[in-house]
Amino acid sequence: MFISKFSRLGAHAIKDLVKARSITPRTSYVPAIQNSYSQALRHKSFCTTAEKVSEEGSEEKQNVSVTFVDKDGEEKNIKVPFGMSMLEAAHENDIELEGACEGSLACSTCHVIVMDVDYYNKLEDPADEENDMLDLAFGLSETSRLGCQIIAKPEINGIRLALPVATRNFAVDGYKPKPH
Repeated sequence: MFISKFSRLGAHAIKDLVKARSITPRTSYVPAIQNSYSQALRHKSFCTTAEKVSEEGSEEKQNVSVTFVDKDGEEKNIKVPFGMSMLEAAHENDIELEGACEGSLACSTCHVIVMDVDYYNKLEDPADEENDMLDLAFGLSETSRLGCQIIAKPEINGIRLALPVATRNFAVDGYKPKPH
């Protein structure tokens, strides 16, 4: 997703260059490209997470309600924008969901347990890579998923996710990572 946004930026910059006035052969191309490119950058907004809607009332329609239940049974209800992963949402809301690989499917530290089978069945089936990582997860259950692979969409509004009592990571016991 991150790369596709930059690809679109490149397409917009090239499109703006083509529309720019023609340059004579003796004129330097670099300033014209820099000016046109920087103008394209100035007018584009960038965001790697879901966009927030500023209209009154529309913001509610663009979020899902998610409840995280920590290892002590304490519940925290949050609003998550469509398109955002549960790992990102947990980090933004100071919920202790590790995510050592930052969502690249290289660990199982963002392991969560979907508490309701109906919600679990609404999620897309896990890919082989996710299943491979889940095999390494501590406290695996029938409704286990990786938080980085659960993406907010209207069908999961009201989902409850339990955090396991421990994770398996190469860090020293007691280490609490800070989200990046």
